[in-house]
Amino acid sequence: MEYFVFVLAMAAFVAVIFIMEAARARKEEKRFMLSLYQDYGRTVEKEYALERFVRMDSYFSRHRREGQLDDITWNDLGMDDLFRRMNDTLSASGEEYLYYTLRTLKQSDEELRHLEEVTGFFSGHPDERVRAQLAARRLGYTGKYSLYDYIDNLDILGERSNGKNILMDLLFLPLIGVMAVHFSLGLIGIVVLIICNIISYFKEKDEIDPYITSFSYIMRLMQACGELEKIPVPVCGGEWAEIRKARKNLQEMKRNSYWVMSPYRGNASGDVLAVLMDYIRMVFHVDLIKFNGMLKVLRGHIEDVDALIGVMGYVETAIAIGAFRLSLEARASAAFRADEKKDVSGDAAEVNQAIEADGAKERQKTKAAAVDGESSLDIRREPDSGYDAKNSKGWCVPEFIGEELIEIAQGYHPLLERPVKNGITARRGVLLTGSNASGKSTFLKTVAVNAILAQTIHTCAADAYRAPFFQVYSSMALKDDIASGESYYIVEIKALKRILDAAAQRSGMILCFVDEVLRGTNTVERIAASTQILKSLGHSGILCFAATHDIELTELLQNDFDNYHFEEDVRDGDIFFNYRLKSGKATTRNAIRLLELMGYDQAVIERASAQAEQFVASGVWKQI
Repeated sequence: MEYFVFVLAMAAFVAVIFIMEAARARKEEKRFMLSLYQDYGRTVEKEYALERFVRMDSYFSRHRREGQLDDITWNDLGMDDLFRRMNDTLSASGEEYLYYTLRTLKQSDEELRHLEEVTGFFSGHPDERVRAQLAARRLGYTGKYSLYDYIDNLDILGERSNGKNILMDLLFLPLIGVMAVHFSLGLIGIVVLIICNIISYFKEKDEIDPYITSFSYIMRLMQACGELEKIPVPVCGGEWAEIRKARKNLQEMKRNSYWVMSPYRGNASGDVLAVLMDYIRMVFHVDLIKFNGMLKVLRGHIEDVDALIGVMGYVETAIAIGAFRLSLEARASAAFRADEKKDVSGDAAEVNQAIEADGAKERQKTKAAAVDGESSLDIRREPDSGYDAKNSKGWCVPEFIGEELIEIAQGYHPLLERPVKNGITARRGVLLTGSNASGKSTFLKTVAVNAILAQTIHTCAADAYRAPFFQVYSSMALKDDIASGESYYIVEIKALKRILDAAAQRSGMILCFVDEVLRGTNTVERIAASTQILKSLGHSGILCFAATHDIELTELLQNDFDNYHFEEDVRDGDIFFNYRLKSGKATTRNAIRLLELMGYDQAVIERASAQAEQFVASGVWKQI
């Protein structure tokens, strides 16, 4: 009786624990579901393990096509940061597909129209969106390796046959028969067979264990896509048909997969049933036999796994695009509220904001004390003007046209918290001049990033965008290559050569961006070579945006490029930038003035100023 009561109590305890855990899991899922409703469109803050991030291009590297961004352009424009800013996905498939999307410039309206339909549907149907996100969350991640890493290494396993395992299992039948005639002899035979099977089991188990993670992910992928297909999304008829076809082809993998995929497989949890199942696996190799069957199915249907990854990734990317648009709207709304509260006639210190320009070089808030500690330099942003924030939602759908031009109205860089918006209509090359930190590089990146976003996610950080379909290249944030022994100049001319080569092929309109062309060589040859290179990039079919400090280029290229500039105002020990794009070439310089404001010796300042003025007047450098 006491034994019965003890067993009953233990059963009740286990039941209570099970119920509590189930209730906790339901509560956690409800909390997460609520966050999907409430936090959609908020800026995403994620941490990325290095191993995971370096494999983010796994889907991209296996789906190469014409028009994709090369590594130089991707890195020049800081697209990793933009990817992190946009990554609202919840699975490995989602984030790898989003990365692929941002690197793949679409060259037709059809692809972008469908993406717009899917994005619009999930943006306007929060219940369906949340169901899709929950499916993605249950799919989750693969760990530090991509699923494609495992798939690519399937050949390491070689050809695997179940013949040996089945034969060893069948040997139990005659040995059982021997036991009926000679019990001890048959028993010894069975024990020896069990020992042999266990030894061979662990040898094979070590070979297949690394692939169990990938098989488990494929099972979850099939389940998650099955949940997706049940969501009524009229615009995803084609995607849902892909799911049905792929899951049907992979169904044999799922059948009896418990033997391989059980979370208790090889788990020293002490659970009696789990231990019993493990011994059955060890003795009869049922998981090895099933694994080999699953492997055979997978090898014959890798394209179906790829299709499921593509559909899940496509849906998550569309949802991430909707979230990105909402975040831009929220920023535009916040900027409008700030402008309403801001009294631009008040103290300038209250309305000036930190510089956010020219990437790492020009995004700064600097107050540098002079050597003697008596003077200081403030670099400030002047109050915005000429922009109606009230009527801007912060983003637009691009318009693609057949003309050779690019037109952007109130465009800005989506990574800047308080951007100054600029617009331009360019029918030929654009040459930017201006002082240090005035905004040239940021403007180049603004145009480039918006052109890329237009053809990848059908979204621009602007009030309007009109242009044809482009191939986009850049030569901006280059570095010398110590490993290969290549100087900065060699790296730069190679980067420029690839743009010229692409232009020579004439496979489509090219949009290119060059920052400080040939800065790695002497002045005379730099100006001469820069002139001819930029002239080569000023032909029909190419739109080139270039920034330079060489004011001579504005005269040498005036027949091929339109001149624009940024300028600053130095007053009261401060440098003020308004970051407004203006027509014409730059007429101001600030390099020597900055030396003065930084507290350099006055004699150095005076001699440098005199030498510069003398050169401007005569065109000849003289000793001073």
